[in-house]
Amino acid sequence: MTNDDTSESPTAHTSESGDSDSGIPHAGTAGTDEAVAAVKAVSSQIYDFIGVPGTASQPGPGVKACSGKDPDKYFQVYHPWNFKPKSGADNDVAMKNLKEKLGTGDWVIKSSYRDNSANKNLNIVADNDSKKMSVWIVGYSRRDTPSIGIEVTSGCYQVPEGQTIEHS
Repeated sequence: MTNDDTSESPTAHTSESGDSDSGIPHAGTAGTDEAVAAVKAVSSQIYDFIGVPGTASQPGPGVKACSGKDPDKYFQVYHPWNFKPKSGADNDVAMKNLKEKLGTGDWVIKSSYRDNSANKNLNIVADNDSKKMSVWIVGYSRRDTPSIGIEVTSGCYQVPEGQTIEHS
């Protein structure tokens, strides 16, 4: 899409506000329902950023333990989903829109690169430090059925005292 695309992987980047143990930022204290709602809101924002007609897949967010932390006290929320544009030609337009929008407001693009697949899919990794969220987007523009793969991931939440984490 642009000449600034690199060949780095998203795992090469961590938030500067990351936790020293795991590289994952602390997202605050919240119950799982509240944290899931926050991730859904960010997914909705990403959907709006796409800016072309299409449909999103339906699987909802999941809850997992934070790496290197007490699994009874800390958790992350992740939300993988796919977007299929009504017109395959709109896939590149959607990726351009995402790249533009994820470079504004509280969003910062951490990495933009073409992967090593035969199709050289465009990958975008962006962080929103104020919301303690990250998104990894892959544009599958050269497939028979073009689509966009999206995964929104939260920072590590700490469950409030007296509550339990509802893992999924």
